[in-house]
Amino acid sequence: MKIVVHIESETEQWRKALSEAFPEANVITSEAPEKARQNADYLAAWKPPEHLLREQTQLKAIINLGAGVDHLLRSPGRPQDVPIVKLRDAGMGELMADYVLYGVLHFYRSFDRYANQQAQAHWRPHPVMEKSRWPVGILGLGAIGSHVAETLSEAGFPVLGWSRSPKQIDGVSCHHGDDGLVTVLSQAQTLVTLLPDTAETRGIINEKRLAQLPEGASVINPGRGTLIDESALLAALGNHDSLGHLRGAILDVFAEEPLPQEAPLWQHPKVIITPHMSAPTPLHAAIDQVIAYLRAFEAGDPVTTINPSDGY
Repeated sequence: MKIVVHIESETEQWRKALSEAFPEANVITSEAPEKARQNADYLAAWKPPEHLLREQTQLKAIINLGAGVDHLLRSPGRPQDVPIVKLRDAGMGELMADYVLYGVLHFYRSFDRYANQQAQAHWRPHPVMEKSRWPVGILGLGAIGSHVAETLSEAGFPVLGWSRSPKQIDGVSCHHGDDGLVTVLSQAQTLVTLLPDTAETRGIINEKRLAQLPEGASVINPGRGTLIDESALLAALGNHDSLGHLRGAILDVFAEEPLPQEAPLWQHPKVIITPHMSAPTPLHAAIDQVIAYLRAFEAGDPVTTINPSDGY
């Protein structure tokens, strides 16, 4: 069995871990010579370059070392008939929940206002409302979204979740469909977008839907950069001269990454930008899942693969 591994800055760690799990396998990195990489049985990768996909002609499966498969599905080098599996939570849910909880608390406890006051040497405490008056809307209730929703509920916030199909999660008011989306948006003091990148979700948070949020609401996007119409978001945030409909945004993902230096989001006073770091794949939590996938494929056992037409 030959396995090729590719994950930026962590390839060697993954190669070593898989070699220890499969001592009988030939595990090599994407940095090996092309001839050595060819005819692999499996590709375990995160955002593999096009040439790496094109040169593989005998793959049994591609293991996506992350939750999002949009980069892989868009690659023109992807072999169309090779099944793809992705990591499902694998430790990323806890990291994502930390990121989102920080973001919610940032606005709930007025840290954005205190940052502005500090710049002006202005001393003014703000009252703290009850958490029951700060509903959080979460779009996307997959493995990671569900974990985030449960974490926020346990922290005391009312949570409204939305997904394409009906879901049931303890402590979460779950909604689906167009009417359900309106319900979530109309109540969310903070909106969190954790949907996959699909034809249906691209630009789902547009001018119309941003206007459906309560005035003074905030947005957190650690999901996919294509979910939000960035120009509509900028308009809803306003500028130095206008208050805008939204209070602020914390953004971890963007339609173009890295975010271009000339992008107006960088300089906007109501925006916090992080470089796609909300939930990096933790090797030790994820390796067991990767090993289980490989063993299942080798044994011919059933494996849940992603549906390219759905995008997840």
